[in-house]
Amino acid sequence: MKHNHMKNPVHLKFAVLATDVALFTVRDNTLLVRLISVNRPPFFVNQLGLPGGLIDPRETAEEAVKRHIEAKALVSSEKIYIEQLYTFSEIERDPRGRVVAVAYLALVPWGRLSEAEQSDENGARWIPVDNARNLAYDHDKILLVAENRLRSRVTYTTLMSKLLPKEFTLTEMEQAYESVAHTELDKRNFRKKILKLKIIQPLHKKRTDGAHRPAELYKFTSEKVKEIEVL
Repeated sequence: MKHNHMKNPVHLKFAVLATDVALFTVRDNTLLVRLISVNRPPFFVNQLGLPGGLIDPRETAEEAVKRHIEAKALVSSEKIYIEQLYTFSEIERDPRGRVVAVAYLALVPWGRLSEAEQSDENGARWIPVDNARNLAYDHDKILLVAENRLRSRVTYTTLMSKLLPKEFTLTEMEQAYESVAHTELDKRNFRKKILKLKIIQPLHKKRTDGAHRPAELYKFTSEKVKEIEVL
C-alpha cells in the first residue's frame, strides 16, 4: 500500500488524525521507552519524541501504529503487545496545524528484541523513562499518561506477562514489578501472594546462573491479560 502523507497539515480545513505510541521494555531492572529523533524546524530541531505519524485514509489507527513502530521505532510489530491509550486533541498540540493523536501503549520483553532492535539505530533509541523529558510536541504528556496507565494496570492485571520473558524466576518477576510499579516489595509476601493467585506455574526446571543458586523457572498460565489484584 502506498502512503501519500502530507508533510504539513497546517492548511487543512479540518483536523487530521495521527497516532503516537509509548513503547516500553524492561532491561536490567530499568523501565525503558523507545524514542526517535524529531527534526521539524523551526518548531523542533533534533529533539526526541515518541514514534508516530499521520493515519492514512485507507488504514485503521491500529494499522497505522504498527506501521510507525516498524518504520520509525525500527521494531517488529509482531513482537509487541499494543493497546489503545487515550486520544489527545488539544488545539495547539501540533504547531504545524490541527492534528488529533490516537495514542497507544505498547510492551515488549527485552529478550524478544533482536540485536538491531535493542540498539540505537537511525535516530531510534531506548531511554530510561526517568530520563525521557522535554520531548517534542505534547509527548511529555502522552508519555506521562502511558507511564501512569502501565504502573496502574500491572497492579490489578496480568499485564506484566507482556514485559517478562516466557520463562522467568520469581526474583526476576519481583524485580520487574518493582521497576515498573516504582515500589519496593516485601519479597516473602509477594511470592506467597503470586503463587496463591495461580497466575503463574512452575516449569519444573531450574536456571543455573553463575555463582547464584539454581532458581526455579515459571511461566504465566495464560497469554491473555486478565484482571486480578496482583499488588
